[in-house]
Amino acid sequence: MAGETEKANVLLSAKLVALGVAMFAFAIFVMPPLYDVFCEITGLNGKTGAQYQAREITVDTSREITVQFVATNNEAMPWVFEPGVKSIKVHPGQPVDVIYRAVNPTNRDMVAQAVPSLVPFKAAQFFHKTECFCFNNQPLKAGETAELGLQFIVDLDVPKQVNTITLSYTLFDITDATEAKVAGNNRAQTP
Repeated sequence: MAGETEKANVLLSAKLVALGVAMFAFAIFVMPPLYDVFCEITGLNGKTGAQYQAREITVDTSREITVQFVATNNEAMPWVFEPGVKSIKVHPGQPVDVIYRAVNPTNRDMVAQAVPSLVPFKAAQFFHKTECFCFNNQPLKAGETAELGLQFIVDLDVPKQVNTITLSYTLFDITDATEAKVAGNNRAQTP
């Protein structure tokens, strides 16, 4: 009797471990591509669309669109993070430069990553970031302040009913992840 119970417990433990491994594999390898497809189909998360195709600069001065800027921190991120301006009025086709400000008030060097979101969702494919601090990790030393640049164009083809676009960035602390990656690369290069 005790042997059968022990075998059943071992079998159950093996199944639970296999289930846990399968869940992690699903979350790491399957979910991100599915999420990207879902966002592309539905327009959710306001990911800015495909790569911008450069064309002759033409500005539609007959229209003005208000672009609002929002900056938030993930709950574990202690930095001060804010846009230089809360909103601006732009003409479709006009290249625009905006600065965000980040301050690392801690006593340790940190690395951050900004993740964008844009609403209304139907405007996402017409909002083109040509340069953005969100394209790269943002390292800041303890107590350091940085100005983070953003350059964008609202496409001439933006729907007429779009009068306001809100661009929001959430800042995440990725210090531990980048340190682990650097440490792994250093170990791989050591003979």
